[in-house]
Amino acid sequence: MTVPAAADGEALVALGGSAKVGSPTIGSSTVGSVAESPPVATATTGAAVRPGATAASVAAVKVDATAKVDATAMVGAAAKSGATAKSGAVAVGSAVAAAGAAVAAGAAATSITAALPGLPQALSTRARTLAGAVRRRCADLARIESPSGDAPRLDALAEELESGFRATGATARREPGPAGDHLVLEWEGRDETLPHLLIVGHHDTVWPAGTLADWPVTEQDGRLTGPGVVDMKGGLAVLEGALALLADLGQRPHRTVRLVVVSDEEVGSPDGRGLVERQLRGAAAVLGLEPPHPDGRLKTARRGSTRVRLTVTGREAHAGNDAHDGVSAVDELVDQLVLVRDLAGQPGTELNTGRISGGSRANVVAGRAEAELGLRFSTTEAQRRTLDNLARLTALRPGARVRTEVLSSRPAWPERTGNPLLRHVRSLAAVLGQQLDGAPAGGAGDTNLPGSRGLPTLDGFGAVGAGAHARHEYIKLDQLAPRIALLAALLAVPLPRLRDRAEG
Repeated sequence: MTVPAAADGEALVALGGSAKVGSPTIGSSTVGSVAESPPVATATTGAAVRPGATAASVAAVKVDATAKVDATAMVGAAAKSGATAKSGAVAVGSAVAAAGAAVAAGAAATSITAALPGLPQALSTRARTLAGAVRRRCADLARIESPSGDAPRLDALAEELESGFRATGATARREPGPAGDHLVLEWEGRDETLPHLLIVGHHDTVWPAGTLADWPVTEQDGRLTGPGVVDMKGGLAVLEGALALLADLGQRPHRTVRLVVVSDEEVGSPDGRGLVERQLRGAAAVLGLEPPHPDGRLKTARRGSTRVRLTVTGREAHAGNDAHDGVSAVDELVDQLVLVRDLAGQPGTELNTGRISGGSRANVVAGRAEAELGLRFSTTEAQRRTLDNLARLTALRPGARVRTEVLSSRPAWPERTGNPLLRHVRSLAAVLGQQLDGAPAGGAGDTNLPGSRGLPTLDGFGAVGAGAHARHEYIKLDQLAPRIALLAALLAVPLPRLRDRAEG
């Protein structure tokens, strides 16, 4: 079913019907059955149906609590002929037609979603039921340590993730990488003719093996803390929960959903980048599972980032007897870093010298030294200018050599005006009783790639929390259910027009 995109929320009329509740699994945790949708589906304000309300303005639609109607079939039949639900509760077709007329008249999104027959409430209710299993899933994933570069540990986690996502209906394949396998997973959509929806994530963390020994995964005061819980074990668990929720409702995503989970994102995706890029062709939109801003806002733009290794080669000599024969690589590196600090102090550029090493002994003139630099850029022009300057660095001392090597690079993803994907997600959130917005982010990620190319992109759909890359990293447990419901709704409904042509 294709829904025109004249206004935010219009696509929501495609969500309809009730479904028999199953009992999907989240990882190894079985989710118990939940009661069917309540007989009355309230509007976003929670107001009950008023007697005598018309189809166009009704704030809720009765749903037979014992109905066993397949939601997808019900929507399709209603859209084609306005047929009454087999359980005899409501004529969905007339509600859809009335909602379409309201849109044409410029009615607000809340008027359109008033015609929904109960699914928003069902999503929220089931998300709350699933939140406990998702919380346990996140904790279990965090207990599988997966530092960047540790292929055996990353592959063990990839196997666990593959098993969990397969349980929600995914097909999966492993893509070997030099530092651990990547995953590509796919869910069949109700309309396979539409371009796919791409979701990007990663399963590596910045935390070295053994971190759990003195920082175990712990739940306290409404927070779950531990290495990698917010970046991004929580995001992977939330998506798994959202897909389990749809399966619980007898729903499939509206279009094909493809998920790429790379094993090297925390070091700039040097190998995973190519895998992500290959999935961009034909994608309708791209979503990222990184954590949102601490207040829950999505990420609508990102700075560019580049990791650079600066290597200096000198000449070793005895520091007492033959110091004049040596060329200190350490001294040269220190002077080069002073220059780099000035070069990187230009508008739109930030520098972090993250690691320095060099030399061997105090009585030996250092023959080699290196530094790893982390650079952030607000614009592609600042990125180009700074990297060009670094490439032209030359040695200050006779006999020394300086080499600049780009280890990984992500282009800047600029803020876009009139973001239709964000407006669509805000409308979905409002139907679910949530308030949501977006803002640019300082960090970089794999969503920089599609965002920099103008593809409709949003990041921050992971678990709400704070402290990524820090010892106080945590997720807010009371925000799991809203995120699960939002992602499930976003996967289930048609996308509005996001670019110059309709995407479904």
